[in-house]
Amino acid sequence: MQVRVLGCSGAIAKDCRTTSFLVDDDLLVDAGTGVGDLSLREMIEIDDVVLTHSHLDHIAALPLMLDAVASRRSRPLRVHALPETIAALRTHVFNNVIWPDFAAIPSRDAPFVVFEEIAIGQTLQLGTQKLKNVEVLPAFHTVPACGYAVSCAQGGRQWVFSGDTERNQHFWNRVNQLDVGALVIETAFSNREQALAERSRHLSPATLIEELGCIGADKHYPIYITHTKPAETAEIMSQIGGSAAKHDIRWLEADDVLVL
Repeated sequence: MQVRVLGCSGAIAKDCRTTSFLVDDDLLVDAGTGVGDLSLREMIEIDDVVLTHSHLDHIAALPLMLDAVASRRSRPLRVHALPETIAALRTHVFNNVIWPDFAAIPSRDAPFVVFEEIAIGQTLQLGTQKLKNVEVLPAFHTVPACGYAVSCAQGGRQWVFSGDTERNQHFWNRVNQLDVGALVIETAFSNREQALAERSRHLSPATLIEELGCIGADKHYPIYITHTKPAETAEIMSQIGGSAAKHDIRWLEADDVLVL
């Protein structure tokens, strides 16, 4: 299984694209601005999108991608998300004011997109080219949110993505039961903005280190930092570096490819 990093920034700037990951060629995890780097052919190949939550940096490219490729597809794009995320998309994006309702175009019987509700703890089997297991993991954010653990249906280690989250013991309880090949975890703010991080339910280097302490003693895998704010990335990296020496910390960048 291959995970291609399309975007991993907490905001936009030159060469900074927001959260989106392409798993193999047919599964998109979040739909931030990084999706815009895909070709039309690559976007057409995507059959399933799983969303962590409704915030703009994670869904911004979804309506635009649909507009670009919907008429070239032979079947609807399937978007999987928590019920609250789907409700937000229907109310605030695909509402015929901000964007056309692609769930009713060209008709409700044959739409360009279908929304499918998911629940924490559920495991989906997705993929029309390569079948994958996608487990929905708990997250703790300002809106209902989740993370994901993705693996080949035939077996193999799991790629785990925290989504946007603050401290969350339930997440680690489940992750410690998995055969993790790589963890992608957010750290949006520096320690200087610890109060803002807590209020917006994101991690900072200090709380990240606390969270990594929840990893089982027998567990060892690379940990990739994502969702840093562009203006603070260097500061965040510096603050994590000295405090996480016992962990295999790596810095995620757009265009990285993780192979599991």
